[in-house]
Amino acid sequence: MSEKEKGESIETSEAEIAVHWAEEGFVYPSAQFIAQANMTDPAVYDRMALDKCPEYWKEYADMLTWYKYWDTILDTSDAPCYKFFKGGLINASYNCIDRHLAQYKNKTAIHFVPEPEDEKVEHITYQELYVRVNEFASILKNDLGLKAGDRVTLHLPMVGELPVTMLACARLGIIHSQVFGGFSGRACADRIVDSGSDYLITMDAYYRSGQLQDHKEKADIACDDAAKDGKKVKKVLIWQRYPGKYSAKTPLVEGRDLIINDMLKKHYGARIDPVQMPAEAPLFLMYTSGTTGKPKGCQHSTGGFLAYVTGTSKYIQDIHPTDVYWCMADIGWITGHSYIVYGPLSLAASSVIFEGVPTYPDAGRCWRIAQNLDVNIFHTAPTAIRALRKVGPDEPKKYTYHFKHMTTVGEPIEPEVWKWYYKEVGKGEAIIVDTWWQTENGGFLCSTVPAIKPMKPGSAGPGVPGIHPIVYDNDGNIVPAGSGKAGNICIQNPWPGMFQTIWGDRDRFVRTYFERYCKNPKSKDWRDWPYLTGDAAVVAADGYVRILGRIDDVINVSGHRLGTKEIESAALTVPEVAEAAVVPVKHEIKGKEPDLYIALKPGIKSTPELAKAISAAIVREIGAIARPRKVWIVPDMPKTRSGKIMRRVLGAISNGTDVGDVMTLANPEIVELITKMVQGEEGKPVIP
Repeated sequence: MSEKEKGESIETSEAEIAVHWAEEGFVYPSAQFIAQANMTDPAVYDRMALDKCPEYWKEYADMLTWYKYWDTILDTSDAPCYKFFKGGLINASYNCIDRHLAQYKNKTAIHFVPEPEDEKVEHITYQELYVRVNEFASILKNDLGLKAGDRVTLHLPMVGELPVTMLACARLGIIHSQVFGGFSGRACADRIVDSGSDYLITMDAYYRSGQLQDHKEKADIACDDAAKDGKKVKKVLIWQRYPGKYSAKTPLVEGRDLIINDMLKKHYGARIDPVQMPAEAPLFLMYTSGTTGKPKGCQHSTGGFLAYVTGTSKYIQDIHPTDVYWCMADIGWITGHSYIVYGPLSLAASSVIFEGVPTYPDAGRCWRIAQNLDVNIFHTAPTAIRALRKVGPDEPKKYTYHFKHMTTVGEPIEPEVWKWYYKEVGKGEAIIVDTWWQTENGGFLCSTVPAIKPMKPGSAGPGVPGIHPIVYDNDGNIVPAGSGKAGNICIQNPWPGMFQTIWGDRDRFVRTYFERYCKNPKSKDWRDWPYLTGDAAVVAADGYVRILGRIDDVINVSGHRLGTKEIESAALTVPEVAEAAVVPVKHEIKGKEPDLYIALKPGIKSTPELAKAISAAIVREIGAIARPRKVWIVPDMPKTRSGKIMRRVLGAISNGTDVGDVMTLANPEIVELITKMVQGEEGKPVIP
């Protein structure tokens, strides 16, 4: 029997997921990288072994400056709502700015890169950041009367004023809730209502794909919709994209709207002492996108969160104060909070903020920015990597930047895409950390420590130091590493970056993340409360974790539970394929079967022969059980403003159900086109 046939004959229960993915070989870091790395001591894994939890989290907390040391590292009295470093007093704004001034005040803290290439890059030094944050904090405190514990909703695009606003809030202990700039006014209203915010901070306009967008109109919608839901916004504070000039077509609302740039004039030179905050006090709320059900307000702490993102930025991303670091995520997502603002600035790095989209005005824009700023650490999502590979596969070699380190985040990266990222973007010089974590987690859960553990394409690696994953089947049995089977990945122990609760809904927090595998609901012992991530994963014999997608995305075909990411990765082995998305379709006999959507590389024409070749690749890589019902080659995928493929929309099209509101997509017109292709003019699914 061949190895392939052996793989297909593995028996899987309903509680497990069949895995047919071959493990890739190791790729090792260079001697040059290891020589300069922050963490080269393999003993870090022993120091942070499970039986030494939670004491070892002191190592991360000691990277910060505290007003008062904590009394206890972990308080489990309200398990599983944990409190880290209880009794400690700290301020996040002080740790990201003030403490660096003696040594780094003239160093760039933030490089703001406007989308228009004819506009100058703004280099904000730590001293200038200190001045701006203090002056804006004076507005919040003295003009608005805001204080520690109050909530403020931010709806800001990717501009330098966003971290200024966040750090001013943090300076006063105000809980900030940033809404992704691409979200609608309605989505902003939902978050205003849920958080109980009295104030909205926004911007008049920003650039997107060459157009100056009127962003202020969303604020009006947000305030109107929030009022209908019983929450009146007292004031809307508006940053001007061009100071001294109002750039939105939407007029100001008299008595409600205030221009921040005008207000600042009377706060010139203001200095606001950082408020000494309890470590367990909330720093911010980060809402999950809420594509289904009510958005969840993930409440992140001050001391624990800051310690975790500082430690992981130093050890996993290898950030030094001398580095120019560019994370291409949006600060409207958790990645931007953790790894554009708080983590890098806590370490006195220079952090790049780019206003625009990575492929505008052309596929070389990213690499020009990297060359001009001498970026040496690059951090982005597989979504962006696939897009750059699709539209400009040969662009990176035209530029003379050199990355020492690259991060991938947000979803699993297919081995074929990983290899392009490594060879073309990293030029074979940069190490890659393939990180896995979530909004709720605050920071990385699985990744290699880059100078200690080798890379493996398509695999996130083991738990980062201090994180101890475990995989359970649906019945709570442990799925062993190296078994070739997958299940529900959980984390056995608490960590400082984890969210404290869902804002205003502790029951939902416990029910969603802990109830399923809880050993004793009355226990105060963290060992009885494994954290359910909601992702499916397989662990290789070497302990490396491969994420197969959300548990909800698993397709059950005739009793075989197949991970969608594995099928998509198989499709990407076909050279003509740029993007792949798999959705489950109802089947009377099999239960579900996969529909496969494909976007091709530029210049490649869709043919029936190519569709057959893609289907054959699935069978070759996984087996006949995973053969798609249909391969749909589409002009483009429906995508969010941040570039993520909306598989929910594709699933609705394949199943002939309602696609819902698609107007917030980056390309809503593609939905109608795909619907006609798949369902025909009559609106019913085509039976191939």
